Amino acid sequence: MLIQEVIRKKRDNQVISKEEIDFYAKGVSDNSISEGQIAAMCMAIYFNKLNLEERTNLTLAMRDSGDTLNWDKYNLNAPTLDKHSTGGVGDVVSLMLAPMLAACGGFVPMIAGRGLGHTGGTLDKLESIQGFDIFPSPQKMQELVKQVGCVIVGQTGNLAPADRKIYATRDVTATVESIDLITASILSKKLAEGLTSLVMDVKVGSGAFMPTYELSKQLAQSIAAVATHAGCQTTALLTDMNEVLASSAGNAVEVREAVRYLRGEGVRNPRLHEITMALSAEALVNGKLAATREEARAKLQAVLDNGKAYELFEKMVVAQGGSTEFDKLPTANVIKPVLAGTEGYIQAMNTRDIGIAVINLGGGRRVASDKIDYSVGFDEVLPIGTKVTADTPLAMIHAKSEDDWQAAAQAYRAALQFGETQPESRPMVYETLTA
Repeated sequence: MLIQEVIRKKRDNQVISKEEIDFYAKGVSDNSISEGQIAAMCMAIYFNKLNLEERTNLTLAMRDSGDTLNWDKYNLNAPTLDKHSTGGVGDVVSLMLAPMLAACGGFVPMIAGRGLGHTGGTLDKLESIQGFDIFPSPQKMQELVKQVGCVIVGQTGNLAPADRKIYATRDVTATVESIDLITASILSKKLAEGLTSLVMDVKVGSGAFMPTYELSKQLAQSIAAVATHAGCQTTALLTDMNEVLASSAGNAVEVREAVRYLRGEGVRNPRLHEITMALSAEALVNGKLAATREEARAKLQAVLDNGKAYELFEKMVVAQGGSTEFDKLPTANVIKPVLAGTEGYIQAMNTRDIGIAVINLGGGRRVASDKIDYSVGFDEVLPIGTKVTADTPLAMIHAKSEDDWQAAAQAYRAALQFGETQPESRPMVYETLTA
């Protein structure tokens, strides 16, 4: 078989077979296919697209290009569940969802990522916890899932290696935006976890990865269809990212909020709570740990109220080498509020710009080699719809220096729009999509 003939078929808008797709993925993994040929195939797919069968075959071929997790010998006797988000600002859901699902009887082998663009990364947040090991060996990871019920780890070197090479080529050939290739990239890693079911959180709005509602919906539909077609029961939720999801955006500040949430300290941010409950409930229903969403929500609320979810979070942190002295999380040198400077209602928020402001504070990376300052970011963030006066704190800024604080305050104010009337409320979950 010649790879150029496979590329030609897709260039000419023909359907490529499972054997041809497997040949392509294997060639990517063993370097028998050149970067130019990878780029040509990506561009052919970008323009001519894949049908459901092709998308599923590409996803599975990329999954099988490296290690996959098999749970048979661990006798879990319960479903393996996970959630994936397209990324947002203040999206700390994973830190609560994993122990909540485990406390309800599931097993959660969550493989998470670092920050990408303006969005925060779950692994970066966890690395603000002293000693937390995000890269245990695959065997240790599986043992910890059996022992604790949940782990949150990074992608190991041989997990879906074809995806890493294809993504690197897409990044420099203007083919990142392909729904087909995004679907295969996300699911090749998630399906390598050996999941029973998956819930997908696809963001919509000013802080979302996809630029329009329609494209977000297409991605959600594609992921739900391909994953379910591949044998992993999957639901995709379209959720709001027109403002910071939590009351904080950063690394240590978000971990502190997750800890307070799980401990039940103070009033839980209603937006964060609703999204966490909605995603967790779908996972429990898909995994047959609850018959209905209502039953699932009742179980989830119970493990929050009785402290079992927080207990499992602490166990997970300890099992992965981390310290549970959360009062010793990194603290910024300058912590003070940015004031509104005007009267009216917060009518809109450019969430992407706030994510970029976190990066400019040092809380994210401009290039892969950048070192993160885990202490910086925003917390006590006021939601859209809040009435303010000139002296109302919009958020608390955590910065390394006064100059950094000043720049962040200017960027934060510029990201908000104010007006005389209170804006209409938006739904938190726009749509729930299945295969």
